[in-house]
Parts: sequence; structure tokens; C-alpha cells
Amino acid sequence: MPYDFISVDNKDPMNAKILVEKAGPVTTIIINRPEVRNALDLEATRLLGEAFEAFEQDPDAKVAVLWGAGGAFCAGADLKELASGAVYEPWAGSAQGPLRRPLSKPVIAAVAGHACAGGLGLALWCDLRVAEAGARFAVLSRRWGVPMSDGTTVRLPRLIGMSHALDMLLTARQVDAARAEQIGLVNRVVPDGQARHEAEALAARIAAFPQIAMLSDRQSVYEQDGQPLDDAIAREAALSIRARELEAEQGARQFAAGAGRHGAVS
Repeated sequence: MPYDFISVDNKDPMNAKILVEKAGPVTTIIINRPEVRNALDLEATRLLGEAFEAFEQDPDAKVAVLWGAGGAFCAGADLKELASGAVYEPWAGSAQGPLRRPLSKPVIAAVAGHACAGGLGLALWCDLRVAEAGARFAVLSRRWGVPMSDGTTVRLPRLIGMSHALDMLLTARQVDAARAEQIGLVNRVVPDGQARHEAEALAARIAAFPQIAMLSDRQSVYEQDGQPLDDAIAREAALSIRARELEAEQGARQFAAGAGRHGAVS
């Protein structure tokens, strides 16, 4: 599949910092700076945000996969550029930060190699994480006095609990894929070299489901955090109305006719 979205150099797309490839309803966004383990400089960060926005606005795109070229997911911000005096806006805490909020559609991180510092924050921002057996997750920027401004200190404890999060944040501990799956940081562990393939297959499976119900359930999960139980349940009911009106009856008829029995996914 040719690259649909190329950045920086239209004459030589393989040298672009961010690449986007489409296969039906699945969009794969590629960080293409393998020479620096896919660390994001200011330009790549901006282009990544533009790629997310293009996916968000594309009515034919249902699920995105985020992957790093060359055997690494993302090493975070480009510290060499930071050392030169470049000013980084918080990826999560600024108005234009690419990680300021979840998108309206699912994003799956396909993690190989290291997801460090801001790369960890990038993986946490995604809905799901598929990691290769050799993947590692860590806040290695702790060694250089670089604070998290990508949502990690908020999303990490919400995902894996405060104790595990503090262990990673305070000690720069590297967590391998097996341990990450145990503590809920990773959803699936796959053989080395298979993260992108498996994440894209998972994305295609999600994209094949009736979308209204899936997206309303996803939105309810995000909105319930921190809400009183009664308010969260009331919001779930409100979000479900459109799916119940447009999808549920047809789905029930399909089930009654024998489709999808015994756990089968059509």
C-alpha cells in the first residue's frame, strides 16, 4: 500500500519523519526516525499531531495503529535538540499538544524495542498496546532531569496503579513486556517482529464491529473516570441511546438467525 500522507520531503517519502499508510479502515501512522530510536524533535511532533488530526477527520478511517520504524517505538523527545535550547511545549498540557486528549476513534500502539519517557507517554495515550516480547517501557529521562509533560504521571497510575507507577517514575526501572502485561501496561505480547502485523489485525477486527455501539462504550469508559457512580451510569445510558436505536435491533436479529454464536466474531 503506498503512503497516503507524507511529510517533510515529498520527493523522497521514505525519508519523511512521519509516514501514514492506509489499508481499508485501518490507518498506520509511522514514526520514521530510526537513527535516533524514533525520538521526536519539534518538527516530528508537529507532523505527528497533524497525522492524528487527519486520521480523526477521515470518515473512512476507523482505527489507527501507531508504530516506530527500525525496531524501536519511540525514545521520547529529542534531547539533542532540547540541549540546543529548543523550547518544547508539553505534549499533553498545551493547547496544541498531540497528546492533550484521546481521539474520537481507537488508536493501538504497536511497540517494539523501547518506549521511553515521552515514548512511554505516547503508548499510554493510545487505547491499547501490543508489545513485542523484547519491548521495554521506562522513564529513562529521569537520569537527565527531564520531567514528564506528556500525560505519563496522570495516565500511568490510572492504568497500572499508583505503586507500580511510582516505581517506574522514581527509579527509572525498565519494565519488560511480560511484566508490563502482568501489571496491565500492555494488553497483548507477541513475538519479536510481529507488533505491527498483530496490531493491524486487531485494528481490522475492531473496525469490523458495529461502530456506533463500540464508540459509545469507549466514550463512556473515558468519561466515567472520576465521576460518581450514579452519574457515570446515567451517562452510559445516554451514550447508548443511538446504538440501541440504530444497531442493537439489527444485531439481535442477526444473533437470532444464528450469526456470531459460541463466541464467533464475524
